Amino acid sequence: MPDARVAALWAPRAWLPDRTGRGGWRERVLARIGADGRWSGVEADVAQPPADAQVVAGALLPGIVDAHSHAFQRAFAGLTERRESATDDFWSWRDRMYRIALRITPEQLRAVAAQLYVELLAGGYTQVCEFHYLQHDRDGRPYDDRLELSWALAEAAAEAGIGLTLLPVLYERAGFAQPRLRDDQRRFAMGAADVWRAARAIEDSHRPLVNAGLAIHSLRAAAAESIDGLRRLAEGFAGPIHIHVAEQTAEVDDCLQATGARPIEWLAGRRLLDRRWQLVHATHAVQAEIDAVAASGAAVVICPTTEADLGDGLADLPAWLAAGVPLAIGSDSHISRDPLEELRWLEFGQRLALRRRNVAAAPQAGLPSTAERLFGLAIDAGAAAAGEAAWGLRTGARADALVVDAAAAPLLGVPAGRLLDALVFSGPGRPWRDVMVAGRWVVNGHRHVRSEPIARRFEATLRAIWGGA
Repeated sequence: MPDARVAALWAPRAWLPDRTGRGGWRERVLARIGADGRWSGVEADVAQPPADAQVVAGALLPGIVDAHSHAFQRAFAGLTERRESATDDFWSWRDRMYRIALRITPEQLRAVAAQLYVELLAGGYTQVCEFHYLQHDRDGRPYDDRLELSWALAEAAAEAGIGLTLLPVLYERAGFAQPRLRDDQRRFAMGAADVWRAARAIEDSHRPLVNAGLAIHSLRAAAAESIDGLRRLAEGFAGPIHIHVAEQTAEVDDCLQATGARPIEWLAGRRLLDRRWQLVHATHAVQAEIDAVAASGAAVVICPTTEADLGDGLADLPAWLAAGVPLAIGSDSHISRDPLEELRWLEFGQRLALRRRNVAAAPQAGLPSTAERLFGLAIDAGAAAAGEAAWGLRTGARADALVVDAAAAPLLGVPAGRLLDALVFSGPGRPWRDVMVAGRWVVNGHRHVRSEPIARRFEATLRAIWGGA
């Protein structure tokens, strides 16, 4: 983004981490930004803003990590909401999703991703983790540059001004009993050595705001030998490792039949899990698996709006919280691009299932606010998911921030101490007036400087993809 870098921000209130690792509101906060785009110092109770500090127009919050994204799926958000057969579930949705996966070109992917990333920024996400399994040309052959589609995503992120964690995906078979990919999965083929080479090439490109990680599509899509091979290659790798796991009951049943173990049980039993691992969905986990994840230091990424849209089911949120497992959120298929909606439905799903309110609150631990607890968890867990050593309004973290629009309708008259409660549970609205990434404003006064040309290109791309369909 072309905007000049800011030297410092002074906010009347800001959400800062405290010594226990939890977040909380502090008054009159000065946050200085280094030349590297990271916070060089953050302190509260600074009575007057220094001359070089920009005074922000509202409360300041950290940017949020979108810990799970498939950018190309933005091209059919809202287009699978009809049923013309006897049943409709995750698997029939998946078959429809493959249609867009088989059509989209690198240029079209860049257009779709740029629009998505502008929308994510407007929603408050400042970093997105791309679980990237769309690798090859439409006939299944590799591009001359095998990372052409990865670079399309990186260029889209640079155009929008969002941080990006690229996760090339190990994907080599259609199922436990299907040793090869289906024809409609031909663009996804990637073995362990290919994934490792891709991650190293992404890392070595030194693109600004781009991190590299690794991913395994799922246990059904990768053989045990290949997962072990990737583990050996990544022995000294410090970045994140993501995997879809236990999203569907059919996946759990198939894993039990093929391996004699449940998916998370299988990962834990082979001693794969450690602090790098991000278990995406983990919807159908039993207590023993939750305990094993907690012991390993691995984290979970829950994507509530997509899991609801696909009929996946509900994760056992109380059990994950009680075990102390880090918990990030993701927008996944992008039917929603709003992290506050993800947090809201993370809680609302539990309320519907358990017929209780404020399920995620923990007054016994000094955390009576559901919104504050879930927001704090997402901020803390997002760092590891994105491959960042630190996150939030703290020294050394990237200088990402959200400025609350105090004039947003859901916030009018709300007491200062209940601001996060209202942000999460009184919506929808446009709560973020300004959004900063790495010390630069990418959204200012609700306006992204490149939103109009990006939107025009996106609209033209969708017309070309779908035609009269």
